[in-house]
Amino acid sequence: MRDLRHARSILDMALKDFKALAGMMDREVFADEIFGFHVQQSVEKAPKAWLACLGIQYHLTHDLSVLLTSLTNAGEEVEHYWDLVEFNAFAVQFRYESVRDHGRTVESC
Repeated sequence: MRDLRHARSILDMALKDFKALAGMMDREVFADEIFGFHVQQSVEKAPKAWLACLGIQYHLTHDLSVLLTSLTNAGEEVEHYWDLVEFNAFAVQFRYESVRDHGRTVESC
């Protein structure tokens, strides 16, 4: 069943991330990984909303390729969006990868 209310909610969250990007244009203030994280978050929510509009349950993942594959499997044309997969490097699971504490990431503390 199509879930347009859920799709709208996701797109509203994506818009908040997108609006935050406008305030992050100063590279002296915002590191690339912070900017990239908000790009990735905004982009990630769009295919989830698309899938919800189609009534397709989506994986709880930050991997854009998984979401785009789900759309492709549903018969949707997503060819123009595959370049966005490069933003997977900024997904939440990788955000703290460079911060280590005795061989553990911050997330595992």
